Amino acid sequence: METKIEKLPENVVKVDIDIPAKDAVDFYNNAAKKLSQYVNIPGFRKGKAPRNIVEQNIGEERIKHEALETALPRIFSQVIKDNNFDVVAQPYVESYTYNIGEDLKITARMELRPEVTLGEYKNMTIEVEGYKTPEDAFQKSLDGLLEQSATTVVVTDRKTLASDIVVFDFEGFSNGEKIEHGDAKNYTLDLAHSSFIPGFAEQLVDRPLGEEFEINVTFPETYHEKKLAGQPAVFKCKINEIKTKVLPELNDEFAQKVGPFKTVDDLKADIQSYLDKQKEDIDRTNSEKAVFEKVVNNAKVDIQQSMIDREADQLLEEYKQKLQMQGFTWDQAVEAQGYDNIMNSLKEDAAVRVKNSLVIDKIAKEENITVSQSDFGAKLAELSRMYQIDTTTMIKQLSHTPGVFNALSQQALNEKVTQFLSENNTIKVK
Repeated sequence: METKIEKLPENVVKVDIDIPAKDAVDFYNNAAKKLSQYVNIPGFRKGKAPRNIVEQNIGEERIKHEALETALPRIFSQVIKDNNFDVVAQPYVESYTYNIGEDLKITARMELRPEVTLGEYKNMTIEVEGYKTPEDAFQKSLDGLLEQSATTVVVTDRKTLASDIVVFDFEGFSNGEKIEHGDAKNYTLDLAHSSFIPGFAEQLVDRPLGEEFEINVTFPETYHEKKLAGQPAVFKCKINEIKTKVLPELNDEFAQKVGPFKTVDDLKADIQSYLDKQKEDIDRTNSEKAVFEKVVNNAKVDIQQSMIDREADQLLEEYKQKLQMQGFTWDQAVEAQGYDNIMNSLKEDAAVRVKNSLVIDKIAKEENITVSQSDFGAKLAELSRMYQIDTTTMIKQLSHTPGVFNALSQQALNEKVTQFLSENNTIKVK
């Protein structure tokens, strides 16, 4: 086999391949024999008809196509090995000349991994702004625990308060038309934690039991149903029941009820420990991110558009799956955000992801960072815990989607490179 290599723009090489006539004939004969096993030829058992009879029944072009389908993976593999190519996509045939008795000539194109030139990535000093725990975080955490243990009591002798839970009927209209799915009977709403249209819950405050009244609101411009986005609406309402929350007393008994604590002081110490750990985790994450961004910005790489487009296609599929899990359709997303806006955003994210991945792989190569069996096993165990499936069952399920194994391996490599960068640079948290 002889090859001629020509470098093209966008990290593509054109490869002219000459296969000796003898080998080309062997490919052809093997393909004819293979195909004859699946064709009924009168007077011959399957796989026993001579080549000329097989050609008459199937045709030379079909046999040549089968021969190339079988031989090309081995041919490309040899070319890649001989030239030490680092391909990032499946090679494809541009043209070929296949005449029996003559050399087989193939012209193919292979897309190569872009060359990454690392800038400074070790022994740097980077300042990162430290996370500041909100002053009311401790009290909010404590109040949240009390809220979770709150009970409700029905009240009948007063109007609604902003902290109440109300049970009410409502029916909505917009521009004179009844809103589809915009009505309910005996709907329960926590007025202090409402996810209704802005201004809706506020107008349910200071209302007596049994009163029928109307409230006026405007749907947000970004509302998912385009027909209602930015439109005024009127809701006819009636309060059927008012409930007030009763918080438990903050004492040792409460502390013992919500966790392994003996006293309120133990509970408070645990909350503070959690907040301290949260700050530590956020500072570490922000530090790792700052170092990595600095390293990526220091690196230079000329990424071909095809790599970005393939990554954008992958992100698009992930986006559609996420929409489906949230109960939305692709058409709804396009209608709300616009096709060009979505695709431009995905392509920007794709470009960042591709460059990040290339830089990570380059550092791993330079520093001889590899993913061991134990590293991969740890990622599998992590996945098993997440989905509450034993590791053996998880492996069996993932065997049907081999791409997931590659993704897990890449995640493990990303974490090891991130750890290396953190250990080999100085981070000052301001």
